[in-house]
Formats: sequence, C-alpha cells, structure tokens
Amino acid sequence: MPLRVIFFGTAELACASLKALASDSQFEVVATVTQPDKPRGRDLRLQPSAVKAVAMELQLPLLQPKRARDESFIQEIRDLKPDLMVVAAYGQILPQVLLDVPRFGCLNVHTSILPRHRGAAPIQWSILSGDTETGVTIMKMDAGLDTGPIVSMEETVIRIEDNSQTLHDRLAEMGAQLLVKTIPLYATGGISPQPQPEGATYARKISKEDGLIDWRQPAQTIWNRIRAFTPWPGAFTYLPGGDKPRLLKIWEAIPVDATGVAKPGSVVESVKTGIIVATGEGALQIKTLQPEARKRMSAQEFLAGHVMKPGDFLGQGS
Repeated sequence: MPLRVIFFGTAELACASLKALASDSQFEVVATVTQPDKPRGRDLRLQPSAVKAVAMELQLPLLQPKRARDESFIQEIRDLKPDLMVVAAYGQILPQVLLDVPRFGCLNVHTSILPRHRGAAPIQWSILSGDTETGVTIMKMDAGLDTGPIVSMEETVIRIEDNSQTLHDRLAEMGAQLLVKTIPLYATGGISPQPQPEGATYARKISKEDGLIDWRQPAQTIWNRIRAFTPWPGAFTYLPGGDKPRLLKIWEAIPVDATGVAKPGSVVESVKTGIIVATGEGALQIKTLQPEARKRMSAQEFLAGHVMKPGDFLGQGS
C-alpha cells in the first residue's frame, strides 16, 4: 500500500515536491495544506498560493487553516491518519503535537546544507554570503527552527551566473527528486537521521530595504547582493539630479578592475557595454538596469536617453 502523505507548502519552491509526490505511486497525498488566500495586486483581490494552484490542478484534497496550531485543525489531521507529513516552504512553524501525529513524523525540504542558513531565506543568504556551494537537506522536523536531525542531503555549486531565481529553480527540482528517493528508505529504516553538526547560521527574512546598495562595500560584495536579491526585492541605488532621488534597480552587473582612485558611488566611465561605478574596493560594471517607473533595459539603452558622466554619483541623497 502507498504511504499516506499530508503535504504542507505555500510558496513556488514547494510545487516541485508536491508534483513529485503526487505523480509517484509509492505515495498517496491525502491532503495538501497551504496558507489562506491573500489579497494581492492593485485591486487587492484574494489570490491562491502557488501550492494551492497545483493542488487544484491535480485535484488533491485541500486544507487552508489560518493557524496550524488550532486544535480543530490538528484533529482534522489526526482523522486523516497520515503515515508521514512533508513540509516545504509552508510559512508557519508547526507545533510538536502536530509533528507527532504521523507514525513516521514529518520531513522538511530545506534549501541549504544544514546547519548553515537555517531560517526563512537560505537561498538569498547563501549568495549574499559569498558561498560557493549550497544544496538541499531533507530533515526530520522538531519544534525548533530547522533544528531537526538530517535524513539526507545533496549539494550543488553556486555558479557565477546564478541569482536567487535560477538557484531557487534548481534547488526546488533537486529537493523534489531527493525527497521521493529518501522517503522509502527512511520509512523502511534504511536511513537513520543524524543530529546536525555545530556551527549553525541563520538566514533571516529579507525585506525591501535590504536591497539598498552601499557603494562603500567591495565590488564583490555588491555583486553578491545584486545576485541574491534578483528578482526580489531587487538591488537598488538612486540616480543623481532632479528635485528628488530617483530609484534605479540594478538587474545585472559584474565586478571589474578599477584604475585610479574614485569615491565610492561615483561613475568612472559610461560605455555601451556598461556603466562603471567605483566601490569601496574595485568597481562594478552595471549591464542591465531599470529606472523608476520604466522597463528593464540594457546599459546601452539607458545611456541613449540619459547622460551619465564621470564624477556623477549614485546613491540616496545624490
């Protein structure tokens, strides 16, 4: 008989895992649990989560509790008699009383090599921290924040062309494949969960303000920030001139060698291949950008309608 699985997930990251479980005859997804619909867009219409959309497409039973620790919801889970629960990017910490319901407990798909980058935003923080590799950990959950024992793990290199979106997509697929390979071994005792090693780091939730570029930092650090915050919240600075600073979002840039001495944030050179800006160490060549209320464009397209001369400064208050 297939294992009775209840899946908890909300964000896009979780969709690959849900699809993998639902398409494998070893498992029966007896319920999908996701966050309630939330208002989005200018008209604030209620919109389903990415996981809800997948569950509806696959015609899976769906639950949307406001709080996962409500006793009525916990009883509903008990009544389903699951063998296992799986969590991926759900958005709430589950109480121990809920984790104890299935006979095999609860597994979590976490997108880092634990104990590095426990918490809400491991993908962004792995790039922001300058890590050269990351991966996926399947962990047996306890009531702590990503503190449970490790069941399985797979690593991947963080490529220089990676940003948070490309790394997210790769890790989502890796997590789904590792999950369906891990569960049968785990459920039959072929894998013994191991405690996490010491040395945990924490990946706090990202805010829009985190995207502000500090040009006093080294070019490599700023480059990591741009990659880490693409596509959201976006790394940004401000254009000089006008009555007030105008926001400039930077989509792509590369560190380059700087010649001479220039104040961080000052434009060194503006050419078709990019706008070179001095930093605290080295320089950054901006290749793709987006002025406030405009579309994304190349540096060449931007310079066709904007004058950026050496000595101009980027940054708030310019």
